[in-house]
Amino acid sequence: MKLRPIKTELDYQDALKQIEKLFDAEPNSPECDYLDILTTLVEAYEQKHYPIEAPDAISAIFYYLETRGLSERDLEAIIGTEEQVTVILNKQQPLTLDIIRRLNQNLGIPAEILIKPYSLTTTST
Repeated sequence: MKLRPIKTELDYQDALKQIEKLFDAEPNSPECDYLDILTTLVEAYEQKHYPIEAPDAISAIFYYLETRGLSERDLEAIIGTEEQVTVILNKQQPLTLDIIRRLNQNLGIPAEILIKPYSLTTTST
């Protein structure tokens, strides 16, 4: 097993196959050490070639609600009235700095996600 940098898509695919073969390596074995190094190289390649964009603020809110078993109604204690929650989740009104702080403190949503600009929907009347 020769360790080398991952420079191409073929190198990347080969590394993934090697990881699959080594997945059940015994802890503290040379194979496990090789697996640790190889996964670090794969992660670096993926960050460069397959970056994952952070979600917009509203998608993050829905994600945090779902993973914590909360409903939109639970947001009323954080955001305000049912109507305020609805217009924010429907992207009809942006998050205010105060609401961003409360979502960060109460749900643990990273502020850097909540402050990112996102498009609002337009409503026709």
